[in-house]
Amino acid sequence: MRNSRQRRESLVYHAKPQPGKIKIVPTKPYQTQRDLAIAYSPGVAEPCLEIAETPTDAYKYTAKGNIVAVISNGTAVLGLGDIGPLASKPVMEGKCVLFKIFADIDGMDIEVDTTDVDEFVETVKRIAPTFGGINLEDIKAPEAFEIERRLKEELDIPVMHDDQHGTAIISAAALINALELAEKNIEDVRIVVSGAGAAAVSCTKLYKAFGASAENIIMLDSKGVIRKGRENLSPSKEEFATAIDVHTLEDAMVNADVFIGLSIADIVTPEMLQSMAANPIVFAMANPNPEINYDLAIRTREDIIMATGRSDHPNQVNNVLGFPFIFRGALDVRATKINEEMKMAAVRALADLAKEPVPEQVNITYDITRLAFGREYIIPKPFDPRLISKIPVEVAKAAIASGVAQIEIIDWEKYEEELMARSGNDNKFIRSLHDKAKLNPKRVVFAEADQIDVLKAAQFVSDEGMAYPILLGDKEVIESLKEELEFDTEVPIIDPSDDDQQARRDEFAKLLWSRGERDGVQRYSAGVRMMHRNYFGPMMVLSGEADAMISGYSRSFPKVLLPVLETVGRGPGIKRAATMNIMMTPRGPLFLADTAINVNPTAEELAEIAVMTAREVRSFGYEPVMAMLSYSNYGSSSKPEARKVKNAVKILHRDHPDLIVDGEIQADFALNPEMGSQTFPFSKLSNRKVNTLIFPNLDSANITYKLMKELHSVKSIGPVMLGLDKPIHILQLGASVEEIINMTSIAVTDVQRATKK
Repeated sequence: MRNSRQRRESLVYHAKPQPGKIKIVPTKPYQTQRDLAIAYSPGVAEPCLEIAETPTDAYKYTAKGNIVAVISNGTAVLGLGDIGPLASKPVMEGKCVLFKIFADIDGMDIEVDTTDVDEFVETVKRIAPTFGGINLEDIKAPEAFEIERRLKEELDIPVMHDDQHGTAIISAAALINALELAEKNIEDVRIVVSGAGAAAVSCTKLYKAFGASAENIIMLDSKGVIRKGRENLSPSKEEFATAIDVHTLEDAMVNADVFIGLSIADIVTPEMLQSMAANPIVFAMANPNPEINYDLAIRTREDIIMATGRSDHPNQVNNVLGFPFIFRGALDVRATKINEEMKMAAVRALADLAKEPVPEQVNITYDITRLAFGREYIIPKPFDPRLISKIPVEVAKAAIASGVAQIEIIDWEKYEEELMARSGNDNKFIRSLHDKAKLNPKRVVFAEADQIDVLKAAQFVSDEGMAYPILLGDKEVIESLKEELEFDTEVPIIDPSDDDQQARRDEFAKLLWSRGERDGVQRYSAGVRMMHRNYFGPMMVLSGEADAMISGYSRSFPKVLLPVLETVGRGPGIKRAATMNIMMTPRGPLFLADTAINVNPTAEELAEIAVMTAREVRSFGYEPVMAMLSYSNYGSSSKPEARKVKNAVKILHRDHPDLIVDGEIQADFALNPEMGSQTFPFSKLSNRKVNTLIFPNLDSANITYKLMKELHSVKSIGPVMLGLDKPIHILQLGASVEEIINMTSIAVTDVQRATKK
């Protein structure tokens, strides 16, 4: 039975604000009549004639070279089976989204209404001129093998069935590294493969390409071990029929070195694991539940090296590590196919990447002090930013070396830079932020939980395991809204003004009075203040009853900030609190400060804001490259406003020489590395990509981030509070549910970081 609330949320997500998950947008100007005349008639005739004369010019004048068709007939949709072409469309759209966000490839989903191999192949062949590549998806075996084989033979563009080869490539990389750790040779190990579908067959073929011996492979289907002489074997199964005298999975597992699971949940028992050879390698990849539970497996064998398809365990075999980057490399050299050499190059690149030092950004995302090659890290993580600069390069090189590339890349360093530039076009930052919160959720007070959007956000973070909500507000209203939202999780609901909170109010008032008795705080007034949520909530955090707080949805920023400053106050040594907004731009996250508090900071205060901002940027795994903004460039104005920024830079260069910071500088010179380095080669920002902007006053910062948000549809996370003694964040008035969720994840990660310290 499907959960009714989750069902409704999923349906709303796919239906609103417009149906589906993808759309087409123009890439050229279209505002004037002249633009339209060139885009269509009569101007469009010129590129048409060029392509008619030289067909490869289609890559020059159209989007063909960056479009991959995601094609299915819906006969083997993961977890759903044969649901038909139309019902598979949401899945295919989802695959297009992954292509875009991971590799900046435009996916176009096409659902073909036939189960006949000849008809399917003919359909794809007829539409193939539109595309730079074909990604076959969710087609049942054995038809999938024949369809892919024929299309690869008959088309001159890359074709790959990801269900087959994606899992094969990722698991092969993991297997290479696991065997190295186990000190075993692939030529010698006995491999048991549970499953005989498209993925299992492709995995096993690729392992053979890397040296696995056919005589050492035992494959099982739903009828048991696939043995020589068994009747009615398909050609794909016949290839892996064994002569070894075993009949069941239990028999096959005895002294096996490797188990590859692509079948069903819970078919491997602890006794089977115990019967395997020393340092067993177990890839239990059935989803969502593996062939043996991860925790049970590692309890059973201390020497096990294990991978699953799940994100909540180490060594996730996730196809997103492969297909976007393989197609990226293939498209960029206009490969006529994706051949074995290209797939093997992707395997080696993934295996090698796991042995390299891991960027701090990845460590922070997964809340690990230092990821390092070993039994719990044999393949890269999906959020590793190096994937796009490593995998396509090796795939492209293999395509060129094997003779299937139609163009060559000469400057590989420049190509890597272009790939990295593509990686800023998604919201990996937000996804990694949410994932980090889930690793160690904390207690978060929602001070305005009787507002429906706030409660929706609290429900989301509770359901997703990002935080443990504590709801402040009118109990009757909250309970009524919870019922309306089907928010049935039991969470604390507190109304600070209720009589049953008198003892807690007294305790908080006493604590506040003791902290502020020399600053004019009276015992009685402290008690009165505890009737209000924005005093009561911070005191819950201060007293240890909660870890963090979110407020500000229905009240102006200053009205919420004052109680927070009067209760938790600033951190040790901090003179001025400040705020930072994180803008999700096409060039990657851009950090802006101070966006909400300091109206006209002095040079000294600007320097302090810069230092706090740099510390926060580093907490997200980014090295801050900071521009101190002004209307002036490096002394071009002697006005006090420009001198203030110049003096702030002097302070930073003197007291924090390790910071990459410079100015005063205008925003365009700061954000355009080529223009900035040519005009100001002496600057610390020369030839660097600025990711942090410090504004000279509140007007400029607040106006800038709101203009970016409204005019350019740039997502904003913030204002992120800097300098407070406790993790408390104040929303912008009327923040969206998504913004509240993102700020909650920031609050949780703040607590995680403070706890580590």
